[in-house]
Amino acid sequence: MTASDPIHFLGIDIAYFIATVLFVVGLRYMSSPTRARSSIWIAGVGMVIAVVATLTVEGDPGRRVLIPIAMFLGAGFAFFQSRRVSMTDAPALIALYNGLGGGAAAGIAFVELLRASEHTSSLRFFAVVGALAGSVAFAGSIMAWIKLRSDMRRSVPFPNRQVVYLAILVLMFLVGLVLASSNTAHPVLLFLFVLLALFFGISMTLPIAAADLPVLISLYNALTGLAVGFEGYVLGNPAMMVAGTLVFASGSLLTRLMARAVNRQLAEIMYSGFGVGGDVSPSVRKEGFINEVEPHDAAASMAFANRVIVVPGYGMAVAQAQHKLRELTQLLDERGVQTAFAIHPVAGRMPGHMNVLLADAGVPYEKIADLSAINEEFSHADVALVVGANDTVNPQARTDETSPIFGMPVMNVDQAGTVIVLKRGDGRGYADVSNPLLEAAGTRVLLGDAKDSLQELITSIKALD
Repeated sequence: MTASDPIHFLGIDIAYFIATVLFVVGLRYMSSPTRARSSIWIAGVGMVIAVVATLTVEGDPGRRVLIPIAMFLGAGFAFFQSRRVSMTDAPALIALYNGLGGGAAAGIAFVELLRASEHTSSLRFFAVVGALAGSVAFAGSIMAWIKLRSDMRRSVPFPNRQVVYLAILVLMFLVGLVLASSNTAHPVLLFLFVLLALFFGISMTLPIAAADLPVLISLYNALTGLAVGFEGYVLGNPAMMVAGTLVFASGSLLTRLMARAVNRQLAEIMYSGFGVGGDVSPSVRKEGFINEVEPHDAAASMAFANRVIVVPGYGMAVAQAQHKLRELTQLLDERGVQTAFAIHPVAGRMPGHMNVLLADAGVPYEKIADLSAINEEFSHADVALVVGANDTVNPQARTDETSPIFGMPVMNVDQAGTVIVLKRGDGRGYADVSNPLLEAAGTRVLLGDAKDSLQELITSIKALD
């Protein structure tokens, strides 16, 4: 059987169709936490089928050897790195891998544009758009990874950024138009196009406050999918087209939902300085008196309550305290206390960060609710237990127009009968603003590492029996 045999190509088409179905089913399963793990395996099998089918139609024997070697090395590196990374660093790793995906798609586009004479003008156009989307996603994601891995929490604005954005876009449009309309390769123009796209991705990310990075990472994920889909069209690869389209569609929807969750407009991401706040005012910086609490007093408040709502945050992830938190709520459940977990859409450093941690600790899915579903219930709770969260429970977001987080929906923990906050630091959080919740009359603060504090609470509750 040869590569030109119609039966052979029919088998390849069937393989791509099966891979496509598995991609769709895998994405559909992602909608349920109980099936999320299975979705990874299903989509993974689809990708293996797509890769094997692609290698089958590859005519160059040398590339048939080099491609699997490159895949093996990349997969091996990612496997061992992923096994060693902590959950606190997982968002940064996801941003990095998303950027690499965009970079790979952009690399394909650049190669195809260097072979411009082999493509029609429409294919060159798709290659240009793919190169643009992939380069922006690559540079922006790498910049997001750097910000998540370092102390670059605050935004880094630069003067006249809107003018800079517009100038870069116009220049990229003109260069891209030349590349798409010419059937001759232009390496110099292509190199300039790459530099402009990379600079645009970096300049787009620098002004973003780290607290808003989850939304931007979701946007870059969508751009990566767009780049992959377009390059799949250029290469005539159905699996790439379908996978890229799915990632673009789901990433775009997630970006819209995430932006809505923090009360931002998508247009602000691209133009108006999304998440950019000025210097924090002196009133925000002002430190006040906090009411500290002893572990046994906090434990008694929860043990004799009717309902306790737990609000986990990034501090819980840093302390790796999710298992201790689960143990604490189990003790409360055994005493007849109603417990629930309230998850803010941007809690942690990526969408679903807290959900993954709690699922890892064995928290039942029915006990986990998002902001919109549970926010009105805090007024009926006896105790709100805040574990390492700051920005997502900061009442300044409702009242202080000078605050960088003003306008972002926050958990109404201050409406609970008593608020118990487990904090290790000064209470400024990732947005670098102080939290007046810690100074409120109804708030009690248990200072220390969240994991150690939870163990003290567990020991104190057991001592009540």
